[in-house]
Amino acid sequence: MADSFLGTGWSFPPQFNSFSGEVALTSDELDIQRSLQILLSTRKGERVMLPDYGCNLDDMVFEPMNTTFKTHMAEMITTAILYYEARIDVENITIDDSRDADGVILIVLEYVISATNSRFNFVYPFYKNEGTEIR
Repeated sequence: MADSFLGTGWSFPPQFNSFSGEVALTSDELDIQRSLQILLSTRKGERVMLPDYGCNLDDMVFEPMNTTFKTHMAEMITTAILYYEARIDVENITIDDSRDADGVILIVLEYVISATNSRFNFVYPFYKNEGTEIR
């Protein structure tokens, strides 16, 4: 797994083997999906050594759901991926607001992995409401 040509990284969320003390790793397509999940959920400035890393999607929680908002959100995501996930080429980003009344916006990324020319999609649920079912 460590010699994957698409890359290998820590699992997300990080997990450790209690017997060996090693960190769990992900590789290939799963590593790219985890990287996208981290990129979209990170605020700019959270990473000290990469202050421009992230998307700041949570700044858009109270924005009206219109074409301008969707275009701006898609452009922010495209720019972040362009700078911080060079292994893929974004083909399309769809902002699905059909569940907006429930406080959920689905961000659907359709992309191609450059090294293998394989097509994938990634659905990122963006929650406009804070967690209400915490136990």
